[in-house]
Amino acid sequence: MKTPLQDKVPFDLVIFDCDGVLVDSEVISCAAHAETLTRHGYPITPDEVLKRFLGVSDREARQTIETELGRALPDDFESQMKQATLRRYADDLRAIPNINEALAAIDLAKCVASSGTPDKIRHGLTCAGLHDLLAPNIFSATQVERGKPAPDLFLFAAGQMRTAPARCLVIEDSPAGIAAAVAAGMPVLGFHGGSHCRPGHGDRLRAGGAVAIFDDMRQLPGLIGQIGAN
Repeated sequence: MKTPLQDKVPFDLVIFDCDGVLVDSEVISCAAHAETLTRHGYPITPDEVLKRFLGVSDREARQTIETELGRALPDDFESQMKQATLRRYADDLRAIPNINEALAAIDLAKCVASSGTPDKIRHGLTCAGLHDLLAPNIFSATQVERGKPAPDLFLFAAGQMRTAPARCLVIEDSPAGIAAAVAAGMPVLGFHGGSHCRPGHGDRLRAGGAVAIFDDMRQLPGLIGQIGAN
């Protein structure tokens, strides 16, 4: 039997990005990336990492950096980046405020589709106490040919969840993620409540194609209902 929310909305699946949507990790990740890249001759600040690579997969970001450097990064660069990030996660990572309550209030199928590696996603969700709420429906950009802003990851997640793209709703915090959802033919809500979000971030998400923006996860169940009513 369908719940009242399921009767009300035209969706069968909610796809969540991870970093900046489920876990408040973007500031931590940007600091780790900046530290590691600078050590390898690519000087960059955490704010510059945030501005240039928010929501972009590690693979696409590495390709861009290596092109600009004119040489390859070390073979173990991903491992170095991962270790720098996970060290910071252990002390500093928190769940996005009120995400547990929002997940509990949404009576629809849910999954995660993140630009991070499987280990990073799993570790982040575990540190934030969210892994068991969402496993095993957790998908990584490493499972597809192209990461965000290409639509591949969201389409892959929908396929794995046996849901038509038009019946999916995406929750994203990055312009690249918004673009990926739009390209996949999926409505997308833009979340701008993470600690990395600067003034005007929500406007950027709306301009990129988000059907609505919000900065408090307590708003999410109601927004889903409103979309269905409209």
